[in-house]
Formats: sequence, structure tokens, C-alpha cells
Amino acid sequence: METRHDKNQRKYRRLVTSESVTEGHPDKLCDKIADSILDSILEEDPGARVACEVAVTTGLVMVMGEISTPCWHTMARVADIVRETVLDIGYSRAKYGFDAETCGVVTSINGQSGDIAQGVNKSLEARQLEAVGEENDSGFNRLGAGDQGLMYGYATRETPELMPMPIMVAHKLAKRLAEVRKEGTLGYLRPDGKSLVTIEYEGDIPKRIEGVVIAAQHDPDVGYNELMEDIVEHVIRPVVPGHLMDDGTKIFVNPTGRFVIGGPQGDSGLTGRKIIVDTYGGAARHGGGSFSGKDPTKVDRTAAYALRWVAKNLVAAGIADKCEVQASYVIGRAQPISIDVDTFGTGKIGDEEILTLIKKHFDLRPAAIIDHFRLERPIYSPLAAYGHFGRTDLPEENVPWEKLDKVDALRRDAL
Repeated sequence: METRHDKNQRKYRRLVTSESVTEGHPDKLCDKIADSILDSILEEDPGARVACEVAVTTGLVMVMGEISTPCWHTMARVADIVRETVLDIGYSRAKYGFDAETCGVVTSINGQSGDIAQGVNKSLEARQLEAVGEENDSGFNRLGAGDQGLMYGYATRETPELMPMPIMVAHKLAKRLAEVRKEGTLGYLRPDGKSLVTIEYEGDIPKRIEGVVIAAQHDPDVGYNELMEDIVEHVIRPVVPGHLMDDGTKIFVNPTGRFVIGGPQGDSGLTGRKIIVDTYGGAARHGGGSFSGKDPTKVDRTAAYALRWVAKNLVAAGIADKCEVQASYVIGRAQPISIDVDTFGTGKIGDEEILTLIKKHFDLRPAAIIDHFRLERPIYSPLAAYGHFGRTDLPEENVPWEKLDKVDALRRDAL
């Protein structure tokens, strides 16, 4: 008779799905604008405090939030930055449903709250030392976390990038959609688009592609059969691993049959509404805070980058086959209030031992992360679409959380 243990030991099959969107998707358009504004400010003022939100709808962009910086030249150019970003994405004509030259731009921007600023500019630890007449013992205590919250980092051996396969394939499909449009291969495409990939796993091993879905905005004159053939030939085939596709793989292109009205005309957009697309496609948890438009004192962004760095180095070091790391922060305090790790039973040593390694080798105070990654640079706009992790298409110095610079030390201490 088969025991419960035997059943648990059997490899089981499951379907895992992730999606991505192009830079012309209304939500991603907002993320791209927010990070373009952030980059422009950081070029002049690396220490600026920026929390920029963007909303779009038919013919209108609204920029709002809290920004504290003396670089008023950039602040005066917000409308120009918006238009430049919209144009670069490809919304250059009214018939696309959105036009960089004619869309309205409304701004409502205030400075950062003084109540928040006093905790960010000088951490709780630094203020406590000053209160008893002692000097700050570390420059990394100089900044407090810009908000309370919890963040996650994740890595897995499924792909060379140590990312989940469904989200990596989905990103590559969405990026390919934009490439064939911009380079003119499929000149009838318009900026809005989405991809969705379902992969069948046997246990933790990707075995085959169950389904691929592409939504591609297009000119009204293109026929559906032509669109279907072109998308399969120029987008899906060059991206999806052929050995994972079989006769049972389902392909859907614009399942309604038509996708002409898109972008902000077809759906309103908002910053931070694609946080699962930005991270791990649902394979790992998310703390809920978005990344785009936030300066690096905001731990929603900075700590998530650092925790990806932690998880990726642990997996690359062979300490686990997959790893999720969580940290939580208190506003105004430098040290995280908690750190936790889960290797889902794949760890070569115990999770408690791995947690000890994390605390020894990784400083997760905001100032330490900012300094180590040099985050006060204008590196964020290229990250706003196609994911913040696993980005081998960007210079390594611009995604420093992807570096495997702790592997040797972790191996030495753990294995």
C-alpha cells in the first residue's frame, strides 16, 4: 500500500503562469514616466527625495507625489520629460490613441513630509546615540528606512539568470513585441501589448510550454491571419525554447480577434499596478510596495533589490536550489526589524544556518545598500519595463544586485 510519505515523494505535474507587458501598456507607461522623472532629478541631485506617481487616461497624464530637491530646472521640465518618454515609447500619432505632442500634462507635486524626512535623514539609531552623547558608530546608520513594510527576494536554478522560467519567457516575448515594432519588422504594430506564458512542471523542473498568449495592438487594416502568422514567426518562435513546445502547446494571439484601441485610450494606467510583472511573476511573494518613481531611501525598492542579491548569491553558491528571503523595516530605523529565509526544502544546510550567513555577509541597512550598489544614480528608467531582476540585457553595473560577488565567501563559510 502506498503511504502518505510515498505520495509526497512522487514527482507531480503542475501548471505555472506568468505575464509581462510592453512599455506601451498604460500601467507600464506610468512606471516609465515616473522613473524617467526620477532619473532626471538624480542627474542633478543624487540626494533628492522622490515619491512620484503617474496616472494616464485618454489624452491626459497626471504627475503627482512628494519631491524634495533644489534642482528646479528639472522640476520645471516635468512636462517635457513626460512628452519625451511617451514619444520614445511610440505614442507619436493621435490615431494610436495617445499622442506625445497633444496630450495634456497635469502636475500636483509637494515636498516630502517633514515628519518623514526627520527619520530618513537621521536614523533612529543615530538619534539614540546622539541623545546619550555618543558619536554615530557607522556611516551606514546615517539613514533611516523611508517607510515601514516588508520586502522579498527570490532566486531559483530554473534558468541561467536564476529566475523563474515563466516570467523570463514572458518578459522576452513582451520585449520582442516592442523590438519588431520599433525596428519595422512588423510596422503595423502599436505600442500596447501583453504576453502570458504557462509552463508545465514536473516537481520543480520545467518540462514543457502548455500555452502562450500574445495581445498585440495593431493598425486596423491588418488581417487576423497575417497578424497570427507574423507573431508566431517573428515573436514567439525566436523567443520560446523550441524543445519545450510540442503538439499540445496552445498559442493564442489577440483572442478577441481585434486589438486596435489600446494604450491609455483603451484603459487607464497607474504607477505600481504591475508589481508582480516587475518581480518574479508570482513565483515568489511580494510585499505590496511598488518600485517606480521612488528614490533609493524607499526600502520598497532598495531592500527588494538587496534581497534579490542575497537570494541569488545563496543559490549560485549551491547552498539551496531555490530561496526566498524576507525582510521588514520600521520607518526611520536603519536596521531591518526582521529577516527570514525559506529554501522550500532545497537547502544543503538548515534555514537557520543560512539566516546566520545572511546576517554575517549582507548589510541590509538602507545606507549600506545605497552605497554598495551606488543607487543614487540615474539607472532606473530602463528597469521600468521588462522586469527589475534577471536583466542580462543591461550593463551589470546598472543592475548591481545581479552580481555574484558573495558566492565564494558564502561557500567558504557554509559548505
